Amino acid sequence: MKRRHLTDEQIRKLPRKTNRYTLADPELIGHYLRVPPRKSKAPITFVAVTRQEGKQVWATLGTADDMTLDQARDGARRIRSGRAAGATVASISKEWLDRHARGLRTFQERKRIVASYIVPHVGSRAMADVRGSDITAVLDKIEDENGPAMADAVMRVFRAIARWHHQRDEDYQPPPLGTLRVKERRRKRILTDAEIKAIWSCGGGSYGALVRLALLVAQRREKVRSLRWTDVKDGTWSIPTEEREKGNAGQLQLPKLALDIIAGQPRLNEYVFPGRGDGPLGVAGHRKAEFDKLCGVKDWRFHDLRRTARSLMSRAGIQTEIAERVLGHAQGELIEIYDRHHYQDEMADALTKLAALVERIVA
Repeated sequence: MKRRHLTDEQIRKLPRKTNRYTLADPELIGHYLRVPPRKSKAPITFVAVTRQEGKQVWATLGTADDMTLDQARDGARRIRSGRAAGATVASISKEWLDRHARGLRTFQERKRIVASYIVPHVGSRAMADVRGSDITAVLDKIEDENGPAMADAVMRVFRAIARWHHQRDEDYQPPPLGTLRVKERRRKRILTDAEIKAIWSCGGGSYGALVRLALLVAQRREKVRSLRWTDVKDGTWSIPTEEREKGNAGQLQLPKLALDIIAGQPRLNEYVFPGRGDGPLGVAGHRKAEFDKLCGVKDWRFHDLRRTARSLMSRAGIQTEIAERVLGHAQGELIEIYDRHHYQDEMADALTKLAALVERIVA
């Protein structure tokens, strides 16, 4: 019968046999006890098993005379987490950003969360030493200072890092992190005709132009915000595809109304909507708050524009399949394999009809 638990008292009473034997710790993978043979007076030894350069290495932690079981387990965790090799939360987070998250459209926000919340609180600790209670304490502090939504965002990022690390080191077990603090609901908000007219007519400089173009092209915020002058040629926008991206429309022939908005932007750098320096326009919360105050529309998010545009296409009589292609939504494996038509003309017609409907609404 296998042991389910192990205590210091049980270790002292372990039987000695003719030959030395090894006993696995039932509560910690990779931690073992070496029990000397009956004729030996040597104490029981704690050891941890690790892998270095593909080879199995047995590391001695100490003896049962010098340390407790809990101390031995802590030592085993430190060794197996690779603390000596620098496998801290900070180093693993950096590797996760470089190897996994860099190709995601949310990369910049995840990088900010790692730098602003995760590394300052637990970055110097070995990944294997971080418990669920440690993260809960961090999330409590973030909730008090920055709100529950930010606490949930930090939890999602840490959970993603922990799961990624577990895939690369099966001995590491991600800690339990509890449930989200804000109950998630699928957002269904679209702008009314009056709200569309309000955001269209209030100006708002480059940010206002960004909003108007997003409504006309039905693409995600980051795609519109990072639009480069070189991406548009002969009226066609070639949308860059990022690694592990859910999908996008590929190429869109833009309607005149959208091209006029693009042509009206200042050429300050490579981006149609330029920000400070060489980057694109920033979309920090204060900029949207100023725009909301200017146009008088409340309780809306940038992604609501994409949902609104999709609803307007249905209103304009665009077929569902075409409207979904404009948004870049997946069509299903069989359709994507067998239907190789590019649908460029159909998507161009959809955007033309969307622009015509928007013009009628804001007239």
